[in-house]
Amino acid sequence: MKTAKQYIDSLSKLHSNIYLLGKKVNDWVNNPIIRPSINAVAMTYKIAGESENADLATTSSNFTGQKTNRFNSLFMSTEALVKKIKMQRLLGQRTACCFQRCVGMDAINAVYSTTYEIDQKYKAEYHNRFKAWLKYVQENDLCVAGAMTDVKGNRGIAPSEQADPDMFIRVVERRKDGIVIRGAKASQTGSANAHEQLLMPTLRMREADKDYAVSCAVPTDAEGVILIYGRQSCDTRKLEDGDIDVGNFNFGGQETLTIYDNVFVPWERVFMCGEYDFSIMMVERFAAYHRQSYGGCKPGIGDVLIGAAASMADYNGTRKAAHIKEKLGEIIHLCETMYSCGLACSYEGKQTLAGNFQVDTLLANICKHNVTRFPYEMCRLAEDISGGLLVTLPSEADLRHPQIGSYVDKYLRGVADIPTEARFRMLTLIHAMAFGLTAPSYRTESLHGAGSPQAQKIMIERETDMAAKQKFARSISGIDEREDPYA
Repeated sequence: MKTAKQYIDSLSKLHSNIYLLGKKVNDWVNNPIIRPSINAVAMTYKIAGESENADLATTSSNFTGQKTNRFNSLFMSTEALVKKIKMQRLLGQRTACCFQRCVGMDAINAVYSTTYEIDQKYKAEYHNRFKAWLKYVQENDLCVAGAMTDVKGNRGIAPSEQADPDMFIRVVERRKDGIVIRGAKASQTGSANAHEQLLMPTLRMREADKDYAVSCAVPTDAEGVILIYGRQSCDTRKLEDGDIDVGNFNFGGQETLTIYDNVFVPWERVFMCGEYDFSIMMVERFAAYHRQSYGGCKPGIGDVLIGAAASMADYNGTRKAAHIKEKLGEIIHLCETMYSCGLACSYEGKQTLAGNFQVDTLLANICKHNVTRFPYEMCRLAEDISGGLLVTLPSEADLRHPQIGSYVDKYLRGVADIPTEARFRMLTLIHAMAFGLTAPSYRTESLHGAGSPQAQKIMIERETDMAAKQKFARSISGIDEREDPYA
C-alpha cells in the first residue's frame, strides 16, 4: 500500500494533459492552485497507514486476501457500508473539503454488481474483465475517479437525438482489439488527481442509444484524454503570498471538464458495450451508493464548520448568548441528521447477486435530499454567528503591513485576549467553506453533487411502496377489514 508521499510521487510519473486558466500545466503536482486538492487525496492514503484508523480505512481484498485501501474495495457486508460512512466523516473532519475518492469507490461497487447481471443475461465476459482490472487497481493502490456525468447538451432529448452526437460519451469505432470512445464528462471530481478513470453511462438508454451504453476504464494520461480544470471562487488567492486569505490552506476539492477525444480502450478494460437495457441499473446503483456517501463526508465537513462557528462566538464574546447557543444546537442537529441517514441506508443494505452489498436506495435518496438542504442552513447560521466582518475583512497583506497593520490589529480584535490573527483565520476558513474555495462550496456541491434535488425526489417516489401504505390506511380506517388484535 502507498503512503501519502508515494501517492504524490506516483502522480508525478503520469503524463496527464491538464489545462488551467487557459494554459497547459506541466508541473501540475506542484501548482499552487491544484496542490491542495492533491493533499486532500493524499489524506486518504495517510489514514490507511494510521493504526488507530486502519479498521475504517483498509480492508481485505476479495481477490488476494491482502490489505487494500477501502476506497478500492467491495462492500461485502452492511458493516462495510457503515465503515465507509465513518471513514468519510473522519476524512471530512481532517480536510474540511472533498477528498475526491468516493466517486471511484462507489463506481467500483456499482459496476461490479451490474457486470455480473449483464453476463448472466448475455453470456459476456465483462465481470471477469472488471475483476481483473480491480485486482490490478488494488495491487497497485491506485486512485480511481468515477466518471458518470455527461455534458448532456439538450436535456430534453435522448443521446442519439442530439444535434451534436458527442454530447454523451459514445463508442465511435469497434475494433478486434478494443473500442474508440468520444465525448466529455463534466464536473469530474478528482479526475486530475487519479491514476484511472472508471466511466459509466449517465441515464437510461434505449436501443437507439446503444452506442452510448458504455462502461470502461481509461488511464488518466491515456492519449486523447484532456483535463480542463474547473474554477473555484477566490481560487487565485492561492497564488498570493501568505496563507490566511485562503482559509483552508492545505486542502481543497477539484473538478474538471474531461474530454475523451477518440480514446482507444482495449477490450479487457471494457465492461459494457451496447447493453443499453442495463444502463439504468448501473446508474441507479451508483447513484444510491454516492448519495449514501454524502451522509459521511458532509457531516465531517460540517463538524469543522460547527467548530469554526463556535470559535467565532468565543472570539466575538457572544458564546453565552441564548440565541447563539440555539443556533449552534441547530447546526449540530442538522449535521447529525445527515449522518444518521447515511448510517440508516447502510444498515438497511442488501446483498446483490454478485455478492457485494447495495445500500437501501430509498434511504440513500432521503439522505442526499437532506444534504441538498441542510448545509445551506448550516452555512447561514455560521455566517450569522460570525458577523458581517466575514465578507468585509481586509487582506492578510493589510494585517501584515508595516504602517496600517497595527490599525487592523487594533480595531478588528474581538475578545481582548484572543489575537486578531486568530479571528482572521477563523473568518477566512468559514468564508472558504461557505463560498466555495475548498470543497468547492459546501453549499453548492451539497446541492448538485450526486444529483440535484429533483433526482432524489424521483427516486424517493419510485422506491416508496405506496400500495402498502394505502393498504395500511384502508385497514386502519375500516375501508378494508380491520386487523383483529386478538386473532
